[in-house]
Amino acid sequence: MGEAPAFFADDLQEHSPNGVLLNSKSCETAIDIGCSKTYVIGATENESASTIGVRIFDRSTNEWVIPTVLGIKPKPSEGQSAIALDEERILVIKGNSTSDDCFWFLEVDTAFVREQKTRLGTEVVAWSKGVVGEAEKPIVISGPSGVGKGTLINKLMEDFPSMFGFSVSHTTRAPRNNELNGVHYHFTERCVMERDIKEGKFLEFAAVHGNLYGTSIEAVEAVTDRGKRCILDIDVQGARSVRASSLEAIFIFICPPSFEELEKRLRLRGTETEEQIQKRLRNAKAEIEQGNSSGLFDHILVNNNLQTCYENLKKLLGLSDCDKNTKISVPELFHMPVEHTVSKIEQKILINYIATEEEKSATNMFVLDLSSIKGGAPGRTRSLNIRLAKPSTNGIICSKMAS
Repeated sequence: MGEAPAFFADDLQEHSPNGVLLNSKSCETAIDIGCSKTYVIGATENESASTIGVRIFDRSTNEWVIPTVLGIKPKPSEGQSAIALDEERILVIKGNSTSDDCFWFLEVDTAFVREQKTRLGTEVVAWSKGVVGEAEKPIVISGPSGVGKGTLINKLMEDFPSMFGFSVSHTTRAPRNNELNGVHYHFTERCVMERDIKEGKFLEFAAVHGNLYGTSIEAVEAVTDRGKRCILDIDVQGARSVRASSLEAIFIFICPPSFEELEKRLRLRGTETEEQIQKRLRNAKAEIEQGNSSGLFDHILVNNNLQTCYENLKKLLGLSDCDKNTKISVPELFHMPVEHTVSKIEQKILINYIATEEEKSATNMFVLDLSSIKGGAPGRTRSLNIRLAKPSTNGIICSKMAS
């Protein structure tokens, strides 16, 4: 592994690594991974491209490879730098950007990338946006129709509106009257959704009456980006798909006190025909069996009494003594200077920059701790920890959080 600096037009032949000719019209960073590949980040055939490009130079064959690039792609910036974290990922740091768009991970050999390489039969890389700060795990709540899970979720949303949010599902059906794109659903073309499903961008999906419905990883991450904890209300099969995905979540199954009580509740609603009730009961029986025996769920709550079940749900989520106006803390933004250099010591990235005269502090270093990061493509890479720091005679002193 190795790191190469950014390259400009005047530096090409003299400084390009391993004899690789870099684009003479754009700022690029070249990173060696393993014994044979150099990843050139920032390269693009189109000078007006709105995202950072990626190309690969195979040193064993002296040939360029243009990979399939998955994930949400970062926009170009000034002063870009990069460093290899291991044989699987490259960290790209964008200069002249704030911390919510500063750190990006280019995955070159993670489990997700290897899976996509096998499926597509071609070279693949994937972008994952780095997010500073901790994030609460999303909550997957499942249970048979009529068990009361919708009521429980609504009470949770009403009591803690600043803490929880729903992801917006995707569908290939046409919008109905008064339905807004991005609010009620993300309305999309079938070919687009099918492609995204194949690329692993969906946590779960199903075909209903000839249309596709599903929950994308991006939709869940968008809720977390707003400083809220995402709640997913999905069936057992959907929960199984989420469990098999890269998303870390808490899985809760709401169970009726008895099958007879569930049937009673369904009939009291008076909203379905007898045929519909019988279908729901058949589905409920299968879901209850799976929910209680598969080990799919982390917690099982019996809804014998709605208020008691709700109190147990709050206790499980650590909300029993929580102020209803409490908000999930969102890290404060800081600015990454254009001119900076990066180096790596174990799981820490040292980012040095030139302090301006206006800066009151003499601090000119960030320390990015990657030891606790979670997630990755096709979602975000979360839990980055960054601190202001400065060198001392005894090493590096970290001060308050910069985020």
